[in-house]
Amino acid sequence: MSIDESTAAKVAKLARIKVEEDALPALAQEFNAVLGFIEQLNEVDVEGIEPMVSVTPMRLKRREDVVNDGDQQDKVLSNAPDAREGFFTVPKVVD
Repeated sequence: MSIDESTAAKVAKLARIKVEEDALPALAQEFNAVLGFIEQLNEVDVEGIEPMVSVTPMRLKRREDVVNDGDQQDKVLSNAPDAREGFFTVPKVVD
């Protein structure tokens, strides 16, 4: 797969990144380099290999799963820029 300048411009627009016209060829070339690397990774045989969390074998620390009611409403709302009647207040986004 190859990315041309118009596709690079479309991706930049979708990502809301301002890219000047003279920078589009370099951006398209970078996209193509990334896609080339992904194609190389797809050629690697990973049949029978378990996914890893870390390169060193370790167990994650576990804690006891305890259910509590929280009861920290005042602490949580103290960080809110605007809180009313025990709730976060946010601007209206739908008309």
